[in-house]
Amino acid sequence: MTGSGDPLVISFGEMLIDFVPDTSGVSLAESNAFIKAPGGAPANVACAISKLGGNAAFIGKVGDDEFGRMLADILKKNGVNTEGVCFDVEARTALAFVTLKKSGEREFMFYRNPSADMLLKESELNMGLIKQAKIFHYGSISLISEPCRSAHMAAMKAAREGGALLSYDPNVRLPLWPSDEAARSGIKSIWSEADFIKVSDDEVQFLTQKDPAKEEVVMSLWHDKLKLLLVTDGEKGCRYFTKTFKGRVSGFSVKAVDTTGAGDSFVGALLTAVARDPSIFDNEPKLQEALTFSNACGAICTTQKGAIPALPTAEEAQKFISSCKAS
Repeated sequence: MTGSGDPLVISFGEMLIDFVPDTSGVSLAESNAFIKAPGGAPANVACAISKLGGNAAFIGKVGDDEFGRMLADILKKNGVNTEGVCFDVEARTALAFVTLKKSGEREFMFYRNPSADMLLKESELNMGLIKQAKIFHYGSISLISEPCRSAHMAAMKAAREGGALLSYDPNVRLPLWPSDEAARSGIKSIWSEADFIKVSDDEVQFLTQKDPAKEEVVMSLWHDKLKLLLVTDGEKGCRYFTKTFKGRVSGFSVKAVDTTGAGDSFVGALLTAVARDPSIFDNEPKLQEALTFSNACGAICTTQKGAIPALPTAEEAQKFISSCKAS
């Protein structure tokens, strides 16, 4: 089952349920009720691509439980290929409680002990599907524990051998790692494999322990295989670095309700553009246009609760860009 005539983009990693407080700006302890929303960065990216008319598949593992089946259905409803989704009869689907405090900082509390996504084994990978990928996208949460880490490495290798471009969004979630140091070394352990990497300014600060606003700090994360390094700066937009050019694309200011999934919406939009036209890495005006569109998708995503329900269609993103230009 494939969504469109586009080249295939595969997202690998976790899919889980986010519980988001029904009132904004409160801590988890202060919240009286929670809304359940499908989440997990790689799954959000797959849905973002599909919603924009791209061709997306998701590979990962959920529990053979009510939540796991619900998540697989949501992928299907969003037009994502689920041939790589496995169900674990022993372990539950992961849960995360996520809130945006008044300060704008997100607070996470995870239930994974261990959750099904952590137990994906190399033998369960749909290698036939992986070999069809034009782009193989992943995060770092799947690197935290075995057997998922080995499955991640094997999937990356198979995708690379199949000719795919490798896309990495580390998505730092410190509560899931044994320590900050473990997170830094785990995230960097596959750094030099990727063809392109997207990091937030906060993640640059965490990985380098230096000022993310400084170009030499960002460039310390560059490696020779990279075609594109992107730093997202929230509503300020993003900075881009390639082998031959670099610059900044400004963002869009919106009233944010829930920032969960904004980065995934941005990544999904960019990967859709790259899958259609990989020459984008060598063409600055084309890249700037794609990043403006990606920034718009990220901004729209923050205007309602939950990641996947908030992902825009291409038409909605274009309308949003036009209305911002007009104002």
